[in-house]
Amino acid sequence: MSVLDAYAVEPGLLISDLLRSLPLAAWVLFVVYGLARWSYEWAKARWGESVGVYFARKVIHMAAGGVVALLLPFVFREPWIPFLLGLALAAYVYMPHRTGKLMEWFQDPSNISEVYYCLSWGLAVLVAWPLNVWLAVFPLFLMSFGDGVTGIIRGIRQRRRVKSWDGTIGFMAVSIPVGAAIFGVVGALTAIIAALVEKQGLIDDNISVPLVSLAILLAAHAAGILPAAPVTV
Repeated sequence: MSVLDAYAVEPGLLISDLLRSLPLAAWVLFVVYGLARWSYEWAKARWGESVGVYFARKVIHMAAGGVVALLLPFVFREPWIPFLLGLALAAYVYMPHRTGKLMEWFQDPSNISEVYYCLSWGLAVLVAWPLNVWLAVFPLFLMSFGDGVTGIIRGIRQRRRVKSWDGTIGFMAVSIPVGAAIFGVVGALTAIIAALVEKQGLIDDNISVPLVSLAILLAAHAAGILPAAPVTV
């Protein structure tokens, strides 16, 4: 399949994928307004307000964005609906920052990291789709579960947002086995590099982690050294 064919807009396929996305959209809303809010209250009671907010953000990372990312190859048959859903969610979580009416259980007035997360999510799918959607799934896994576990560990142990090594080790522990299972040695190395990039904190990790990991996988694919990814439906 050529790049143009992969990006071809077929109305029937778009409508079908839009309908397929509805249960996932409902799940995301449940996570944001239910699970994350409960997690915020639970963590806040134990470790304070800032940890509660941080905890809720990471729950959304994993349970919403991460779970949907893992389902991408099995639900969607074209890239435009997941890409547009990413943009729509980015706009949805950005508007409270504009209006000042934040969803206080997970939004921080000092940053818009959740907006970057949604944009990176949608763009990764769009870029990787013509080659293999798994090239996007693993970077999104790193951004969601790797960074999510990292944040929870640091929030509980450090009681604040800080780039400590215990979180980085947690990132690697979660991500290296998954990377090796999907892409072999290249996947494991990608996980290690992504964890180190996240540790530096020079750029928001919702941008740097998917950008660097996707670039590595695309380069490995172009060089012909990437093992075959699972076949998508």
